Amino acid sequence: MPFRTTNEPRANSAPSRRAVTPGATGRRKTSPPDTLGWREWAGLPDLGIARIKVKLDTGARTSSLHAFGIEQFEREGVAMVRFEIHPHQRSSKDAVEVEAPVIDERWIRNSGGYRELRPVIETAIELGERSWSIELTLTRRDEMGFRMLLGRQALRTRVLVDSGRSYRAGRRS
Repeated sequence: MPFRTTNEPRANSAPSRRAVTPGATGRRKTSPPDTLGWREWAGLPDLGIARIKVKLDTGARTSSLHAFGIEQFEREGVAMVRFEIHPHQRSSKDAVEVEAPVIDERWIRNSGGYRELRPVIETAIELGERSWSIELTLTRRDEMGFRMLLGRQALRTRVLVDSGRSYRAGRRS
């Protein structure tokens, strides 16, 4: 494929998706994404988590949450999962027990290169001044430095990541 020197789209490429709002003239304006650091504090209000440290990981496609005691079950014909979250590193004193509907199960390649089947839930995230719905896979991340990774699918069109900065949305309060 020849080197492209223009902003022309590649042949057979899908159009990019951007957050748009109708303008006063009827034309669509692109709303600019927030620029955040590679690590931030976020809230997961649907799960009862006010603050959790999150790594904005552009190398990961999907988002994942460190969960303890993952137990899948069925309630009135709906696949559910029960799990516990320890939102603060090296502390279990603020543990939160959660039940949520399972929207999917996906094979994910973990950081060690091994594939694992993970339950997927949908929840709201509050990051910076924005709030939106994301999909989260649940897994044990005992050896990892962050309780949560926010992957490309959740970041797309909403966030630009400044890899040299941290906590642009504010420090933990």
